[in-house]
Amino acid sequence: MPELPEVEVVRRGLAQWVAGRTIAEAEVLHPRAIRRHLPGAAEFSGRLAGRTLVSAERRGKYLWLPLAEAAGEPSEGASPDVVSDALMAHLGMSGQLLVVDPGSPVEKHLRVRLSFDDGGPELRFVDQRTFGHLLVAPLAALVRPVPEPIVHIAPDPLEEAFDDELFARRLVARQTEIKRALLDQSLISGVGNIYADEALWRARLHGGTSTRGLTREKIGELLVAVREVMGEALGQGGTSFDSLYVNVNGESGYFDRSLNVYGRQGEPCGRCGAPVLREAFMNRSSYSCPRCQPRVGA
Repeated sequence: MPELPEVEVVRRGLAQWVAGRTIAEAEVLHPRAIRRHLPGAAEFSGRLAGRTLVSAERRGKYLWLPLAEAAGEPSEGASPDVVSDALMAHLGMSGQLLVVDPGSPVEKHLRVRLSFDDGGPELRFVDQRTFGHLLVAPLAALVRPVPEPIVHIAPDPLEEAFDDELFARRLVARQTEIKRALLDQSLISGVGNIYADEALWRARLHGGTSTRGLTREKIGELLVAVREVMGEALGQGGTSFDSLYVNVNGESGYFDRSLNVYGRQGEPCGRCGAPVLREAFMNRSSYSCPRCQPRVGA
């Protein structure tokens, strides 16, 4: 599943190619793609036609495009805080938001297509496994408005709203394993399996380490590691292990070449040379260096 860096790459593409444009038509080709939009396909399409996409926003792994109340360009000085709803997207396992020439062939797994009144490139939601979804949702009345379905999601570590001290207090109070805490989107959003493993390697922490015993200094080191690895991944377009994750232009990221432990079972640790270890974790896999990241109590 795409994590924060991959979703941020897509957000930046949307900000460049579709923000400020007015939707002419929204066509739903597969109902599962809007299954969270309970009023259905006709209402979804009707809510979007004639609306202008004000900007492109993100929190953690969620994207949203605030919608102006009326068709046409947003008024001068308009701010997202006066917009009442947004087109929200979650990419799931294989969702792609592609900016495509209107004359391009229809993709095999095209689920939703937005055309614009300027006749320019369309926005297409393509999703092979159909775990992703789109919906039109109201924005919560917060300092930074976010769609109401994700008000429970914590700020992500790249947001100004992220509070390091609050995170440290809540982390210690959880009394759980540090990797489980990093994957808890109500505590810190945007971190998934790949970047949790990479950040833990950089911070020299085993994923099974108890949060209760972590010092403020160690938590600070971990947050630095999380931000560093995500920043580096962003610079390389994210991590692509197959053709399912791409940016809005259909291009894959290449941070997989820079991963230190994730997916590198048996390969030498780049820091100490010990073979990278793979362990089962929550129906997934965890990768770590047994020498640099000793299991607690070992």
